[in-house]
Amino acid sequence: MNRRHPLQSHRDHGHAGHSHVPANFGAAFAIGTGLNLALVLAQLGFGYLSNSLALISDGVHNFTDVLGLLLAWGASWVGQWQPSASRTYGFRRASILAALGNAALLLIATGAIVIEAARRFAAVQPVESNTVLWVAGIGIVLNVGTALLFMRGREHDLNITSLVTHMVGDAALSLGVVITALVIGWTGWLWLDPLMSVAIALAIFWISWRLMRDAVNMALDAVPPGVDATAVQAYLSTLPGVSEVHDLHIWAMSTTETALTVHLVREDGRIDDAFLMETAHDLDHRFGIHHSTIQIETGERECRLAPTTVV
Repeated sequence: MNRRHPLQSHRDHGHAGHSHVPANFGAAFAIGTGLNLALVLAQLGFGYLSNSLALISDGVHNFTDVLGLLLAWGASWVGQWQPSASRTYGFRRASILAALGNAALLLIATGAIVIEAARRFAAVQPVESNTVLWVAGIGIVLNVGTALLFMRGREHDLNITSLVTHMVGDAALSLGVVITALVIGWTGWLWLDPLMSVAIALAIFWISWRLMRDAVNMALDAVPPGVDATAVQAYLSTLPGVSEVHDLHIWAMSTTETALTVHLVREDGRIDDAFLMETAHDLDHRFGIHHSTIQIETGERECRLAPTTVV
């Protein structure tokens, strides 16, 4: 049974006065998707004509980035839909599903590249290095340009941060393809082409694995990266009149918003709007927790949710 003040018939809520809403990236998504789709077509087409698996691999990777851009764009739009009676939080978690889908696409692409690289090692084929050089060079410019479109405001959104990371990584991979083409042109070492493909696949795997891990953690309501639950608990325990903190939960509502619920024991049990609003304000500005729900208890009765083993 929850401990309540005799006059308290509702839970006390503290809400931040504002939310760190990300910038509107609609134009950036449209431009980035268009540029990267054109790059993919060029890489796949010229990769086939020049017989370069490294260039084709880079094209496959960039295609998954196009799909990732579309997923993130769609999630950004869906996430703005208003809450309803059946979906009281709206569709904010769509951004987490988009991150999961993006990571899954990258892992699939990694497997396909490794399989083809193994086949090329068994039968090395000639490569038109000059074509590879020019197309990969264009890839560097377009990837850097796309990353710059999303740089502003990226710190508030895991999806946008991952997109910027991918684009910068893509530019680095395209640089690797350029270096490979130059070395092949100078030395004739054709085995470098499938070797670079494996290196690209490993880089994709590393990026996608980290993204998958973060997205799965968010989907399972883990404490979001960058939020120190221990520090939050310590802060709450120092609030005026608070003798106990329990049933503390912190989770991601989306890739941009963090929520918290907690029970605070105050012996006087006074309903204090100023206390709740100041606490919500501090949780927002100190820890980036935008949506906080706080329940005040007197400690006269034992709360069934007080034990750490009870959820």
